[in-house]
Amino acid sequence: MSGWQGSSPGFVTRFDLIFRVPWRHLATIGESSFRRFPSKNMKKYLAEFVGTFWLVLGGCGSAVIAAGFPDVGIGLLGVSLAFGLTVMTMAFAIGHISGCHLNPAVSVGLCAAGRFPSSQLLPYIVAQVTGGIAGAAVLYLIASGKPGFDLSAGFASNGYGEFSPGKYSPASAFVCEVVMTLMFLVIILGATDKRAPQGLAPVAIGLGLTLIHLISIPVTNTSVNPARSLAVALFAGGGYLAQVWLFWVAPIAGALFGAIIYRTIGGKDDR
Repeated sequence: MSGWQGSSPGFVTRFDLIFRVPWRHLATIGESSFRRFPSKNMKKYLAEFVGTFWLVLGGCGSAVIAAGFPDVGIGLLGVSLAFGLTVMTMAFAIGHISGCHLNPAVSVGLCAAGRFPSSQLLPYIVAQVTGGIAGAAVLYLIASGKPGFDLSAGFASNGYGEFSPGKYSPASAFVCEVVMTLMFLVIILGATDKRAPQGLAPVAIGLGLTLIHLISIPVTNTSVNPARSLAVALFAGGGYLAQVWLFWVAPIAGALFGAIIYRTIGGKDDR
């Protein structure tokens, strides 16, 4: 073999030019393209998908699977804490990637407050809704494996009137969701302000969401998040799905009010 290579240097050179060099060039291009995929924005959307998946699976999962477990069920307090923990853990995990909104109302509120570009609002909402539905689907696969599982029990869905845990009226539910989301946005905007103590925002936001659930679970089963509400309502169906409109309108309205309030009280002092 060595004699053949020595007697045909021109052939070897032409072989390199025809085959090896182009393939090396293509490999370099491929590696560069792989590094650029997914794009920076796509990474944000994927992070929102994963985060909202975890919020629905962890938060709603605690309500469906663990809240009423005989003798050792976690109850209202445990479910409230579970929702707070899902947001807190994801804030630490993906906050530096996407901002960890996990909630169409939060994205709208941050946009209104000038903290989030409107050009990314729709992709964020799509990622949050699809991530929530995926989380609800996994929860359904798990929960339906128990004998006697019944979707008509609500599947952690939100509701008012006969579908409210405490049978609260539509007006009460609407006011509750507006005010709770308003305060959630004030907490988020304040905790993530550059003037706030650094590194503690996930804790403040997670505990804020826990408190919101402690207050409002009896009223609406606590939404403050349209993606979370739609995800489980799609599986529960019936009246829960018919009432899901309120859990889009009220949280988004509350988020807008929250943005206005924080821009008013949190604006820099001109003096």
